[in-house]
Amino acid sequence: MGWLEGRFEESVITTTIEQTINWARESSMWPMTFGLACCAIEMMASGASRYDMDRFGAGAFRATPRQADLMIVAGTVNFKMASRVRRLYNQMPDPKFVIAMGACTCGGGPYYKYGYNVVKGVDLVVPVDVYVPGCPPRPEALLEGLMRIQDKVRGMKGLTKNQPIEIPIPARTGYVLLPPELSDADPLKAMEKQNAFAKATKEKAAPAKA
Repeated sequence: MGWLEGRFEESVITTTIEQTINWARESSMWPMTFGLACCAIEMMASGASRYDMDRFGAGAFRATPRQADLMIVAGTVNFKMASRVRRLYNQMPDPKFVIAMGACTCGGGPYYKYGYNVVKGVDLVVPVDVYVPGCPPRPEALLEGLMRIQDKVRGMKGLTKNQPIEIPIPARTGYVLLPPELSDADPLKAMEKQNAFAKATKEKAAPAKA
């Protein structure tokens, strides 16, 4: 406390403006109402009465990205959905945070090898702050990820620009690669492989006649 010690009455707390802002942000995270697949069921359970995400100040799910500062990507991200995910992320106000929930979101999950329509990690679409693995992860795991987001907010240096962020931001760069069975240097041969694979998959999935 230094020279402030003993100058105030009891029950008076002194802090910095930066710490106050970070405390307010971490205590009022507003997630976006956004679910893509089966992991969204676990996210709903986290916000329900048994696990009560509102204890952490994050129970106010918003129906618009313009009022949310936390995106929980819960479920498989297809290439068709990737542009929508990016658009919603761009509409969120700064500072904003992303939780990748589930094995499919973190790295493609069971669709990594043959799921040609699945993004192999949502961090190729939006920057991810916390990864919550599992298939699906339990609500306790999502609450743990939320607490890690709060740790990151607590360490933000918004007013002291020259100081580094204490908690590192995970980053990943690269391109989505198809398995050798579906890729080729010749685009026409690659298309033939992919069409043949899709046809064979459709035939296997057809119901057997009685």
